[in-house]
Amino acid sequence: MIKQLVKSILPNHYHRLFLKNLIKRLVYGKKENKFLFILCPPFCGSTLLHELVSTSLHVSANNVLGNREGQSLPTVRKIMFDHNERWNEDKKYPWNFIKKEWLKYWDLTKKVLIEKSPPNIIRAADIEKIFEPAFFICMVRNPYAHCESIIRRHKKNPKDAALFSVKCLWYQKKNIENLKRVIFFKYEDLVISPENIKEKIIHFIPELEDITLNHTFHAHNFKKIPMKITNLNDEKISQLTQEQLNGINQIFESEREILQYFNYDLIKTLPNS
Repeated sequence: MIKQLVKSILPNHYHRLFLKNLIKRLVYGKKENKFLFILCPPFCGSTLLHELVSTSLHVSANNVLGNREGQSLPTVRKIMFDHNERWNEDKKYPWNFIKKEWLKYWDLTKKVLIEKSPPNIIRAADIEKIFEPAFFICMVRNPYAHCESIIRRHKKNPKDAALFSVKCLWYQKKNIENLKRVIFFKYEDLVISPENIKEKIIHFIPELEDITLNHTFHAHNFKKIPMKITNLNDEKISQLTQEQLNGINQIFESEREILQYFNYDLIKTLPNS
């Protein structure tokens, strides 16, 4: 009934969401919320993970459109997204204002409020100071598969793609070692052993005990089709040329330390080559 009422009043999705959440808070009251942040580089499975966690009836996402990122919401977009400094760690964000705006889009009658915007991985320490209690899931992906996406989707050269991938890994190491409430797993863990990852998530946040693995997920992928949880790494890496692989390795060879931290090996030749 609330949904129908709101839809009849406001045509815009975000306006409807804001009004619907406001009415629900007035009718049902606010719960004790936990803020859950997915910290994950772009093209590394964050949308899949966000969709998975959102299968719980106890979860509210501040954005379910497109890539499901809070940085794209109308009232914070100019601050967080519409500029070229999203990955500049020196750029400071007004987190108190952003929190106030995000709270308008979360359903505060749900116990767990989820957010994922990839650049959050370089600002997690600032987020932790403002959102209480803040919980973080850190995830990374095989850096060669990550580079393939950056090269293909952002038209970057292999060295620049590798530099960005390495930058993300270093920040994730910092997040894993310094955040107060954090769990870590890799994309490969999620897609190869989803039941184990489900249990790990539930142990971290018991309210997520009803998350469901057997869904068809709409997270963007290079096949451009909805899929069950599927490991796409080998297919993605096979899209690289040997020349691109050589360019990536010019960076990765000097960054073995961070690759080894996450148990990733250098790939010298392409599969089936």
